[in-house]
Formats: sequence, structure tokens, C-alpha cells
Amino acid sequence: MRHSITRKITAIMISIVAGTVLLCWFINTTLLESYYIENKQKTLLGTFDMVYEESEKGRTDGDDFLIRLEKRCSNSGISLMIIKSDRTIIQSNVGNDENFLFQFLGLIFHTEDKHARILKNTQEYVIAKTKDSRLKTDYLMLWGSLQNGNMILMRTAVESIKESVDIANRFLAYVGVTMVVLCAVIIYIVTKRITNPILQLADISKRMTNLDFDAKFHGKGENEINLLGDHMNQLSETLEKTISELKSANNELQTDLERKTEIDEMRKEFISNVSHELKTPIALIQGYAEGLQECINDDEASRDFYCEVIMDEADKMNSLVKSLLTLNQLESGGEQVVFERFDLLEVIQGVSNATAILREQGGIGLSIHAQGPVYVWADEFKTEQVLTNYISNAIHYADNEKKIEVSVIPKEDTVRVEVFNTGPCIPEEELVHIWDKFYKVDKARTREYGGSGIGLSIVKAIMDSFHQECGVSNEDNGVKFWFELDSRVDGGRNAENRGENIVALRDK
Repeated sequence: MRHSITRKITAIMISIVAGTVLLCWFINTTLLESYYIENKQKTLLGTFDMVYEESEKGRTDGDDFLIRLEKRCSNSGISLMIIKSDRTIIQSNVGNDENFLFQFLGLIFHTEDKHARILKNTQEYVIAKTKDSRLKTDYLMLWGSLQNGNMILMRTAVESIKESVDIANRFLAYVGVTMVVLCAVIIYIVTKRITNPILQLADISKRMTNLDFDAKFHGKGENEINLLGDHMNQLSETLEKTISELKSANNELQTDLERKTEIDEMRKEFISNVSHELKTPIALIQGYAEGLQECINDDEASRDFYCEVIMDEADKMNSLVKSLLTLNQLESGGEQVVFERFDLLEVIQGVSNATAILREQGGIGLSIHAQGPVYVWADEFKTEQVLTNYISNAIHYADNEKKIEVSVIPKEDTVRVEVFNTGPCIPEEELVHIWDKFYKVDKARTREYGGSGIGLSIVKAIMDSFHQECGVSNEDNGVKFWFELDSRVDGGRNAENRGENIVALRDK
């Protein structure tokens, strides 16, 4: 990552460490020598003050003083000489007294050492820095007068501070480079440990923008990053729940919109179909009524024919309206279902007898294949409607051998009733639509016998109210319609437990 936090923090920390090392090197180069000389001056002054105080008390000859003085001079590298005014040496720790004394006298009286530089000058003492031209060594020298009139001379060598600074700087450079590299590694590792959770959070937030809420932050501890990770997890769960609710609401809304569109289409289709079905009888009634009014034909037979047409068309309209009302009540649940136990064969026989005239007119034979009695739980009147519809359709569409077969097939918990008629098969692509309102496979033939196209819709609605199945299939030489009814002894009680709209349970 070009703008990685790890790189930035590492670069900043390395810069701080390197800058610190460079600052130490600069301070060491510029100030160490002055600090060193200042420290040497303090050492000389401390020794001078000690001797000065003891001389005031007259204890310069004591063993205790001499031991302390020797120890101090030895530890600090100080050469010391105490002389009287006549240059008689009272005390000295210098190996070559003459050279030592000669150097001081030349410095005091400015006869030698042109390189001497006075650092401090008071009434009691003078401190100067000079250089031994023979040994090429720098010295700090102090001379002063004591209370007893004696003179004290002190000298301490100043090592080559520049050489010491060079050595210190080289050592500091080695140590500094090593520390910079070591710190760089440590800082990188530590920064990685800090930034890895941040990168993990960044990846989680990126996945959240793509609505991927499976990613979770896994961290231990109670620091700020782990706290942020916990909040990110909570945010992810909340967003997932909210989006899920929004999707559910959106799906429900979409379903409602589709349902509304479907209902609108069904309403339009229903209006169109009803208008189409009513248009022809209304036109015929209007035309024949105008003919009667204008007395187109005065003979009684013509008037009777006109009246019969009007009555027939009015009867078709009345049947259509009744069928529509029945279908509407069934689909809306307003039609009450009366479950009762009855003999199904009696109903089949009754419908067979009622349609006998129509079969005789068409030369159609009907055979019933059943062994009775067969008791079922259902609404007897509505079951009769279903059978009447099936057998009526079979009569109108029977062809070729003109045979109708009604079969009753007992099953484990149900009874299946099949109505088969010989004749043309229904096109496979239209099988799923025959239960739709106003759908007609052969519109010309349906119109011929006065069909409205809602008979099978009523059958489907009745079977749905029974919570039973119905269907149709093409056979080799005809079409077979079927439906099933509950045949269990406690079928009516089970229907009651299912919460259906039952007003009575009777055992016939």
C-alpha cells in the first residue's frame, strides 16, 4: 500500500531516532570540550578551596589533611606544590620540582609561554590554560596565595579533548547506526501489530460496502482498536438485519404490486369476458324485440319463434349471472360448505338420470363402473354440481364411439371419480388453462350448446373448498376428467378441525 500507516509510522520513528543520534553527535562535537574544561576547573578550585580552608586553621601539616590532599590529587591527576615567599618548597608531589616551578614563574611573570590564556582571575587565585611546547600537551594551571602567606601551585593535564570527541563520535555513530537499524525492525514489528487490526477493519468495511456481512473482527483485549472492532461487528449485524428487513418488505411490496397488477388484469379480463358473453344474447334479444315491435312477421308462428329466441337468450344470461355469483361466493369464501356423509353412487345415478334425455338426443351411451355403496364426506349439492358439469361437458364433446364412462375408484383415504368421454383430445398447451374463467377450447362449439366457459372454474373452486384435488388428462381415444373426495369415517370431523366454513355435519 503506497500510503501505508505502517510505512509512515516506521519512517517517522526512524527519523526521530536518527535525528536524536545526530543531535547527540552535534552536541558532543561542539560542547563536550567546553564541558570537559569547565569540569577540570571545578576540580582545581575544589582542591584550592580545601587547602585554603586548612591553611586558615593552621592544619596544613596534619597527617589527616595530607592524606586527603594526596588522595584528591591522585584521583584528579593534579600536580601540586606549596612554596614559601622565598621559594622554599614546603610540600610537593611533583617529580621534577625545578621544571614545574620554572613553568609557573614564567607564566606568572609572562616571561614564557606565549600560548597561555587566562580563564579566571581573582584576588585569591588565577586559572590559566597553557600548552607545553615540548610535550605538546595542554594544561590547566592554578596559582594563588594562602592565608599563611605561602603560595600554592597546581597543574592538571588536559587530554586531547578533540581526540576524545572523535572517539566518542565514532562510537556514537556505530551505536547510533546499530540502534537505528534495531529500532527500525522493532518499530516495524510493533507498528505491524498495531496496523494489522486496522487493515482488518478496513477490509471488513470494504466488504460491508458490497453488502457482505459474513466478515467479523476477531480481536482480543480492551484497547481502542478492539473496541472499534466490536462496534464494527455490531454495526454489521445491525445493517444485515436492517437490510434483510428492507428486502423482506421490498419483496412483500413487490408481491403486493404484482398481485395488484394481476388483480387489475383479471378485472379487465373479467369485464371483457362478461361483456363478450353478454354482448351476443343482448344483441339477439334487442334485435328480435325490435322485430316484434315493428311486426316484421304477423303470423303467430313467427312471433312464437321470436319470443322463444328472446326467452332462450335471457335464460342464458340468467344462467351466466347465477354461475358468476356462485363462482364469486366460492372464491371469496362466502359460500358455506355443508359436509355430510352420503352415498356417492346415489348422486352419480341421479345425475345420470337427469342427463338421460340429452344423451338420448345425441345417441351417447353412459356406463358406470362402481361397486356400492361408496360413502364419502363432502357437500352433496356441490358434489352433484361437479358431476353434472363433468357429464354435461362429456355429452357435448363426445364423438367417434360416443361413449361416456363414469368410474369410482376407492383409495386408502379418498375416492376418485373419473368421467371419460370418447372424442378429440384437448391440446396439451391448453390443459393448464381450462380451469380459468371464460376459457374455451373450442369457442364455436361451446357457443353452439350455450356454454359460458366458467363451469370448470366452478368445479375448481368447489374442490378447493373441499381441500381436494381435481384434474384432466388426455387418453388414447378421448379425455378423462377426475376429482377426489374424502372417504374416511372421521373425515367430517377432520374437516371441522381444519377450520373450514361448515354449518352442519350430517350422516345420511
